[in-house]
Amino acid sequence: MQLRTSSVDATRALAAALAELVRGGDLLVLAGDLGAGKTAFTQGLGAALGVEGPITSPTFTLARQYDGTRLRLHHLDVYRFDATAEVLDVGLAELLDDDRAVTVIEWGDAILPALPRNLLEVRFTLGEGDDDRDIVLRPIGDSWAARRRALATALDPWSVDGGAIGGAGC
Repeated sequence: MQLRTSSVDATRALAAALAELVRGGDLLVLAGDLGAGKTAFTQGLGAALGVEGPITSPTFTLARQYDGTRLRLHHLDVYRFDATAEVLDVGLAELLDDDRAVTVIEWGDAILPALPRNLLEVRFTLGEGDDDRDIVLRPIGDSWAARRRALATALDPWSVDGGAIGGAGC
């Protein structure tokens, strides 16, 4: 599914709309250049999950946990890690087993082969305007397959492709 936002607030609003569809145990893998909107997206998601207070990028701490009124948010940033083994050593498996939380991994495309096969990949690229962001959603695995239609409906205001969500090539 191809999406476009034109401001940081629009990126947060898109994530808030997506938050209505996430379930405990879900994994979202965020990819994109520095400044492309990964943290803003996570802020919108967290706010919609009932997280109070600021959500900041955990670049130097690797992981932060936020308690929300609906679900917890595990927020990881693996940008500084050189190997998948380093990420796994910090307890990623335990975080992913938390069925009362959503896990978001910034720069997670670097460790994609080591992650479970049920996830939503969210790829950000800088758009034409200074604040424009092009966002591609790629559902991977069965847990997101059942939500494809709901994703298309919920995110239609930002759609640039009519809400089409394909297989691996979304």
